[in-house]
Amino acid sequence: MSAQPALGVTPSQTVGPFFAPALLRDVKNVLTTDSTEGERIRIEGKVFDGIGNVVPDALIEIWQANSHGKFNHPRDRRDLPLDPEFGGYGRSGTDDDGVYWFETIKPGAVPFEGDQLQAPHISVIVHARGMLNHAQTRLYFEDEAANGADPVLALVPADRRSTLIARREQADGGVTYRLDIVLQGRGETVFFNI
Repeated sequence: MSAQPALGVTPSQTVGPFFAPALLRDVKNVLTTDSTEGERIRIEGKVFDGIGNVVPDALIEIWQANSHGKFNHPRDRRDLPLDPEFGGYGRSGTDDDGVYWFETIKPGAVPFEGDQLQAPHISVIVHARGMLNHAQTRLYFEDEAANGADPVLALVPADRRSTLIARREQADGGVTYRLDIVLQGRGETVFFNI
């Protein structure tokens, strides 16, 4: 005789995979046009699970300021140029090898509190199977001098900061920043509870 679940109790289920058919019909991983202002860069990496396997069906979203440090959002009322050719939002799925990528621009510095600025960074949200809630992190640039004074990065223990720093690579005449995302376990990416 097999055990039957109690009436009214829903059995536990994992979430997804549903990102590709439901949320990635309109992939938006190219954020630039020929007229977009700023230094063009490519961001790429892989998503890994807790035992080191690639996650082939994750969804990565990014949100960033333009090259002047202004967000394309009505709440950003600062007197900085708004680039009409740059929205600042992107979405990419991972492929069978766990790879995601974006074509974008390097963002400018954005304010924190008072006159303090944050280092140029990109906000990253990760959705993946088995995760009931998304995970939020940041991507910083390894060649950015302002990282040392960034107030958010300073809150991260020194031995964990490398999980947020994208490595710069020169390839095919362009700049690529590589950041792998580890969802849990050894080398886990720092995620923020925002």
